[in-house]
Amino acid sequence: MRPATAAVHYRIDPSLVHQHLYRVTLTVHAPAARQQLSLPVWIPGSYLVREFAKNLQSLSASQDGRPVALMQLDKCSWRADCDAGHPLVLTYEVAAYDTSVRTAWLDASRGFFNGTSVCLRVHGQEDEAHDIEIERPQALAGWSLATGLAPHKVARSGFGTYRARDYDELVDCPVEMGPFWSIRFTACGVPHRLVVAGAAASFDSDRLVRDVRRICQETIRLWHGEGRPPFGSYVFLLNVVADGYGGLEHRNSTALICGRRDLPRLGEERASEGYQTLLGLFSHEYFHTWNVKRLRPAQFARYDYGQENYTQLLWFFEGFTSYYDDLLLRRAALIDHASYLRVLAKTINQVLQTPGRHVQSVAQASYDAWVKYYRQDENTPNATVSYYTKGALVGLCLDLALRRDGRATLDDAMRALWQRTHGGPMDEADLLAVLQQLTGRDWSPQIAAWVHGTGELPLAELLAAHGVALTHQAAPLAQRLGLRASEGAGGVQVKTVLRGGAAEAAGFMAGDEWLGVELPGEAWRLQQLDDLLLYAGTHNQLTALLARDRRLLRLPLALPPADAAAGTVRLDVADAQAAGRWLGPA
Repeated sequence: MRPATAAVHYRIDPSLVHQHLYRVTLTVHAPAARQQLSLPVWIPGSYLVREFAKNLQSLSASQDGRPVALMQLDKCSWRADCDAGHPLVLTYEVAAYDTSVRTAWLDASRGFFNGTSVCLRVHGQEDEAHDIEIERPQALAGWSLATGLAPHKVARSGFGTYRARDYDELVDCPVEMGPFWSIRFTACGVPHRLVVAGAAASFDSDRLVRDVRRICQETIRLWHGEGRPPFGSYVFLLNVVADGYGGLEHRNSTALICGRRDLPRLGEERASEGYQTLLGLFSHEYFHTWNVKRLRPAQFARYDYGQENYTQLLWFFEGFTSYYDDLLLRRAALIDHASYLRVLAKTINQVLQTPGRHVQSVAQASYDAWVKYYRQDENTPNATVSYYTKGALVGLCLDLALRRDGRATLDDAMRALWQRTHGGPMDEADLLAVLQQLTGRDWSPQIAAWVHGTGELPLAELLAAHGVALTHQAAPLAQRLGLRASEGAGGVQVKTVLRGGAAEAAGFMAGDEWLGVELPGEAWRLQQLDDLLLYAGTHNQLTALLARDRRLLRLPLALPPADAAAGTVRLDVADAQAAGRWLGPA
């Protein structure tokens, strides 16, 4: 029988919508003497210290009606000068201005928060039951609430008290509030809820529900066949904005954000590219319910909310999830072979156009996520590789290599890992063990080369063995030049100069404004990068005119031929029967 009152109780008042403040009252029923509290500095799934305490203000404490002194211990921790045993009450406010899926938002049209942003952690009581009571803003009509937390005393609108088994569960269930659209459906017999906030009138809700349900069914069957998933219900929380994209996984829910133009529209039969990308996001975050929320790095067996949590395995948890997200769309018949291969080619090109793949292994990229992946700058492509994209290609290579041997697939390996770890923490040795078990041979040389090395992956060879031809194509102009640039009314702005390219050889630098080009006897102003080919004609020796710190520069530029530096690839089905054994029927 559940206790009437949890050891830790939060009351959230979202009524200050115009001030964008959540008012929080935290009651610790049996505090320790000199009770310590802290707010997380990061949120699991997003590997960057974000300093959520910067949004906390007006913190005060009392006990038995008397004020209690608070001493700040560091940037996110406090100690209350309280006695043991008597209830300790703390009040504070949290500023909510972040529209992303990571923090908190509040205005008169919508509220959203993650517990890591609003719920102080009571040290020593993390494993006790936690209640969170969310009040309904009386001045706002038509608001409802959705969350993956278990209801304790909840009204039909969703407002009321929810109970979490411990602090980890409390902060792993985001909360959505507002006049959102919502529908419930089942996948493989499991209740699911889809919540959409901010959609336009053209939104084809029936199509989205139908397609998301197919993704859920395909994913559950991959992991469990006809069995049940490790959750009793699931909630998708989708926030629709003018322009945005992203998601963050949780144990039985996910928070998503997309642009309004990416939603399916009434009367449109053909899925737009933006909608296909959105379905891939749904697939990605749902797959994480198994791969990182339960099957997770051993280093994440217990989160440390006060500092970075390092692992070399994000290539597996984010990369393999990225491999499966679009593959599951293909298996669910939401995209065809050609669409899937276009998306896969895009991933390959992103890796091939990153010189940093020769500098940093994907295991190192995982470990460095805290200081490099989320803090990208003009040198990032030259020094790092994405554990998402290269990790996805490692998953592709491993799957195709297993299939070529004929004894197993990556699906088999994922299920075997789940069984071996009982859906819990794992390390690289567990992956190698299940590969050995399934195939009877050692896969450590491949993992060492593909994951811990910086050489090229055997993509063409493995794809060819499964009926897919990889063809190199002439690189786009920016890739030929070895730079990345933005274009606008002001002309061409250099963002990145890639290692080993013509732009680097000429002396270009990130931040330069590319003004024009000189040829023998004439000079031209550049408005966009393609103007270069218009004005160069047959000339391949040019003088680039740039502005750097308001100084005008003339740099000699050798324009590489169009067939140089095969920087892009194309994928096509060469053997439909062989490709079908991997991708399913066309």
